[in-house]
Amino acid sequence: MAAGTLYTYPENWRAFKAQIAAQYSGARLKVASSPPAFTFGQTNRTPAFLNNFPLGKVPAYQGDDGFCLFESNAIAHYLSNEALRGATPQAAAQVLQWVSFADSEIIPPASAWVFPTLGIMQFNKQATEQAKEDIKKVLGLLNQHLNTRTFLVGERVSLADITVACSMVWLYKQVLEPSFRQPYPNVTRWFVTCVNQPQFKAVLGEVKLCEKMAQFDAKKFAEMQPKKEAPAKKEKAAKEAAKPQEKKEKKKEEKKPDPEEEMDDCDAVLAAEPKAKDPFAHLPKSSFVMDEFKRKYSNEDTLTVALPHFWDNFDREGYSIWYCVYKYPEELTLTFKSCNLITGMFQRLDKLRKNAFASVILFGTNNDSSISGIWVFRGQDLAFTGHFWEGEIDREMQCPGPLWAIPGKIKCWNRFQSMLDAQP
Repeated sequence: MAAGTLYTYPENWRAFKAQIAAQYSGARLKVASSPPAFTFGQTNRTPAFLNNFPLGKVPAYQGDDGFCLFESNAIAHYLSNEALRGATPQAAAQVLQWVSFADSEIIPPASAWVFPTLGIMQFNKQATEQAKEDIKKVLGLLNQHLNTRTFLVGERVSLADITVACSMVWLYKQVLEPSFRQPYPNVTRWFVTCVNQPQFKAVLGEVKLCEKMAQFDAKKFAEMQPKKEAPAKKEKAAKEAAKPQEKKEKKKEEKKPDPEEEMDDCDAVLAAEPKAKDPFAHLPKSSFVMDEFKRKYSNEDTLTVALPHFWDNFDREGYSIWYCVYKYPEELTLTFKSCNLITGMFQRLDKLRKNAFASVILFGTNNDSSISGIWVFRGQDLAFTGHFWEGEIDREMQCPGPLWAIPGKIKCWNRFQSMLDAQP
């Protein structure tokens, strides 16, 4: 029977899986989640901890025999018994199926929706609305599966139920209000059954389903952000005047970074690079505030709020609108890979975020799709001219007029004057 220590922080739902599994299997598990046994952000950065768990992440398990594990699913699996893991190869595979399902289908949208309500993450309206739709799909699938079943695999609780239920704890506690969960009675029945099992209650306590959907609290979010430390007090002026040389040397010593804050190789290379000239510095100040529009676009309805704000405030002299098309649609295969291409492009153009805005969309289905988009750039010229960033290839003229090829396999950039002409 397994016996050891689980390192985590309080109320870590990922650690709940291992704790509940241990309750069922009878594994002797000690939980180190508070000082002096464990201080998150300190203990997990010590050389001794990193020697056993190189990533420094929790939950982390260390057996009394010295056996170490990281990753919550692996720990929960190790602490389970045969009944939880699946007594047959088929049942074991089904358990693994639902464990993977929780990681890939539930946790991402649940985090995007719930974390802003806890003050952990900034609110994004589009991301939250998309997360709600994704959770509806998840609940619909689970509701159908549980229509003739009490538990996900077999006739008793398995690691599948433990994992999926733990991934949904904060959903049920924070945002799944009665009206939202009403179409999915089988899921709620199953969830309530699980969390009221003695083994679940020993870890989770009483789980109260939310009555009203929690919303983003800007004040709470601000309070959760790390605060800068106040500068140290200066020595008395008389003492400093008496020892000017000593004071100068002390100031130099104070500017030395702590060993923990020394730059890694990547930071050192970036710091050594010469400051690039701002390619937009020559442009006059514009009345159109890009950040203000982006906030409207991210947090409010696009058609009724963001777009009217755009056209009411758009500076035709200070900005221009362009249309782009992906050059090799025949290379686009699976849609999720094509979406990754778009995301990768945006990541590589991060320096433009203060001077540009874009909406780039994938159209079509697997092995039959295309990518195109609309961009708003500072100034009247295309931003991608010459060597905008070191390492990029020269652009070549593709066709008459302002049509340009750029890296990333974008076919052309077409000045979209017709959009402007259509506006009053």
